[in-house]
Amino acid sequence: MKLLLTSGGVTNESIRDALVGLLGKPIGDSDALFIPTAQWGQPACNPQTVWKSTADRWGDDASLVGLGWRSVGVLELTALPSIAEERWTGWVRAADALLVDGGEARYLLTWLLQSKLAELMSELRDTVWVGVSAGSMVLTPRVGREFLDWQPDGPDDGLGLIDFSIFPHLDYPGWSGNTEAAARRWAQQIPGPAYAIDDQTAIAVADGVVEVISEGHWERLSG
Repeated sequence: MKLLLTSGGVTNESIRDALVGLLGKPIGDSDALFIPTAQWGQPACNPQTVWKSTADRWGDDASLVGLGWRSVGVLELTALPSIAEERWTGWVRAADALLVDGGEARYLLTWLLQSKLAELMSELRDTVWVGVSAGSMVLTPRVGREFLDWQPDGPDDGLGLIDFSIFPHLDYPGWSGNTEAAARRWAQQIPGPAYAIDDQTAIAVADGVVEVISEGHWERLSG
C-alpha cells in the first residue's frame, strides 16, 4: 500500500501532485472510497460534519472527495461486519484510493480491526491510502495520550504500519493544544521518530521511502 498522510487533506498543489504520483495516473481516471468512520468516535463531530466531509462542503481549500475522482463511494467500517466479506472486499480491491477521514484515531483503529479491513491492507500493494489527521495517525505506532478523545484512559497504540508517529494540525489557528511547544511535549512520550505537520503538509510513503511534501510548516521530532 502507498500512503499519503496529511493533516488537513489535499490542501495545495504540491500535495495534489504527490497524490497523482502515487496513483500513477490522473485523479480523473481513478476510483476512490471515502471512509468517514473516525468521525463517530470524536466528540466534536456529528452527523452534520460527516455530511460536510462526504459532500465536500467545508467551504475551504482542503479537499478529499471533491478532487475530481472518476468515482467516489462511501465505505463505512462499522457496517462491514454485518455484510458478507466477499461483497465488500471486492469494492476495496477495485478502488485506486482509500480516503480516510479524520476524527478519533483509536476508534478508527478499533473498526479497522473489527471490520477486518486491516487484514486486507497488506494485499493492496497499488492502493493509495490518503489519510486526514486521525486517518493518518491510525497507521502509526503511537497516537499519544493527548489525542485520546474516545477512551481517554485507554491505550494509545496505532496499527504500526509505519515506524513514525504524527502530530497533526501544527499551529492551527485558535487551537492552543497544537502549538510547537505542545508538539515537543507530545514527542517526549513517543518512542522513535515523529513528525509535527501543519495542514499544508503531507508525508508520502512508497516502497519504504518517506518524503515530506510541504508548502507550510513541519518539524521532525524524537522522543
